[in-house]
Amino acid sequence: QVQLVESGGGLVQPGGSLRLSCAASGIIFRSYVMGWYRQVPGKRRELVATITTGGSTIYGDSVKGRFTISRDNAKNTVNLQMDSLTPEDTAAYICNSRNVVNNYWGQGTLVTVSS
Repeated sequence: QVQLVESGGGLVQPGGSLRLSCAASGIIFRSYVMGWYRQVPGKRRELVATITTGGSTIYGDSVKGRFTISRDNAKNTVNLQMDSLTPEDTAAYICNSRNVVNNYWGQGTLVTVSS
């Protein structure tokens, strides 16, 4: 049974930082591309960042230079360091794992950026 469990969301003031984590189980973690997406009600799911099995990263335009994705294959986790947060970053952040055959999603963790 595949599980992706996100943690680390919460309320933060504009300009602040948060670190999200996603713990994966039930998959051969090192063989999956891992990613973070975000969604606001009424809007399409948006790419935040992905990291390949080899460590190459891709970021959405709106988070480049502020967010950093990383993975720990020994711990089966993928992290998202979010700095310089703005109210526009408020969303549910959802963990994703995929390979050529499978595509899995977590339940999401809510990030609210507000003063």
